[in-house]
Amino acid sequence: MATSCGGWFKQQDPTVSPDALAANWVTNAECLYIGKANNLHRRLKQFASFGAGKPIGHWGGRLIWQLADHPRLLVAWKETPDRDPLAVEAELIRTFREAYGKPPFANEPHKLGR
Repeated sequence: MATSCGGWFKQQDPTVSPDALAANWVTNAECLYIGKANNLHRRLKQFASFGAGKPIGHWGGRLIWQLADHPRLLVAWKETPDRDPLAVEAELIRTFREAYGKPPFANEPHKLGR
């Protein structure tokens, strides 16, 4: 979509350019974003609230909300009770990057287009 439905935070527009979206797209990948949470319910609520236009400070996965078909996307999770969430997330992103040559579509938004 030309504009994101995500919430503005500190007067920052979450919308990115179509060129940035295209540069971040990962062809043939089924995973669009990898995140972590110590409270899954709270994290998913924040994620959905941001997508509903509320001013949420955590922009993780914000590119998701600029996809026209974002309502059809699925959420999945993996419990890792005996592992450090940061380490698990880093490992999943590293494995994805090895397979596709870049991170999932909505990861690392501060490196848009790379």
